[in-house]
Amino acid sequence: MERGGRSTQRALAMLGLLLASLCLPGCMDALDLTVNPKANLEVYPAVIQEGEMVTLDARASEAVEGVLTEWIWDFGDGSTATTVIGFTSHRYPAHGIYTVSVTVVNDQGGEDESSSLVTVNGAPTIVLDVPTLIRSGDTALLDASGSTDPEGAPLSFVWDLNLAVDGDGNGQPEDDVDAITPEVLIPTETSGLIRGRLTVEDTDGGIVIEDFELNVTARRFALSWVEEIVTVSWDGYLDQGDRWEANHVPGEGVRVMSYEAILELEQDVLVPADNFTLALEVPLDGYNKRAQTSPGNITQNTPASAELEDEGLNPTPEDAVYEGNSADEVLSRVLNQPGARFGQGNWTWAVIADQSDPDGLIPGAPDPDPGNDWTLDVRIVVLVPRLVEIAYE
Repeated sequence: MERGGRSTQRALAMLGLLLASLCLPGCMDALDLTVNPKANLEVYPAVIQEGEMVTLDARASEAVEGVLTEWIWDFGDGSTATTVIGFTSHRYPAHGIYTVSVTVVNDQGGEDESSSLVTVNGAPTIVLDVPTLIRSGDTALLDASGSTDPEGAPLSFVWDLNLAVDGDGNGQPEDDVDAITPEVLIPTETSGLIRGRLTVEDTDGGIVIEDFELNVTARRFALSWVEEIVTVSWDGYLDQGDRWEANHVPGEGVRVMSYEAILELEQDVLVPADNFTLALEVPLDGYNKRAQTSPGNITQNTPASAELEDEGLNPTPEDAVYEGNSADEVLSRVLNQPGARFGQGNWTWAVIADQSDPDGLIPGAPDPDPGNDWTLDVRIVVLVPRLVEIAYE
């Protein structure tokens, strides 16, 4: 009886060992005591501009058991990194939406993952058309209407049309807002280099800035001089002691070269002949000149007359080619050339009746000729500048 019981116990033990060997793998899985950590990821800012840095913070992750030993980062753009602290940053060179994730690992071998989205806003692309040939006095068209945004967002434009000019008077010439349209017109008055700046921004804060230059060249003019004759005449009647005056400006817009003036009195039938004075004054040039009438010849029917003349009043100019911002500027330059400005101001002509009261034939009888008629003819030779704009070769 005892022998049979021992045999039974031995058989049961063998059966238990066999069953234990069969269930060992599954039982060990069921008994795995590894505790996983809890990952926590914060991304800021969640929207950045192309080329900017994003900060990734997983320091709030929990080990649950033990301690965290590493943070494995996947930035979503094909690059990864592993750190021993839960804090890092990353730069995205291209725009787009990226899924960034972190896997945290504790010293128990446990791990957990957390992910978030990062939006990288693409900067606008400026397409700016600037004219290459601008002459002074032209209006330049600058066109940025072809500019685009990679996400298709609307664009805003801010132009500072001259970085050297403080348009708003705040002491900072490089922050003016001179225009806000995609196209602008810039008038020019003088030659030289104009530097400006265009700022384009999208609705998500993407900004791009581009400086531009306008090289404004002077115009070229062929200048020639054409001779013209300016004539003017006056007439009148003067009693003895009277004075007549007239003013005119014959030199405006021209170069005065010479003049000739002849004063003639009506033929007297009585002697002595009348005696008049002809005078010219150009106050701007300090010029004064006078002449007395000379008696005429009754037999030859020539009246008493006086003559004033002068020549070489200005140097004779030569035809030439000039550069300037405008035709008016070139004309002003040549007409106001030092030493060649005579006669551009007011001219004053005067006729004075010094003696026009000859004695009568009968003593005590009324004077038959208390005054005299006169005529004054003036002839002025001027050179008129003619400008023709020519192209650069």
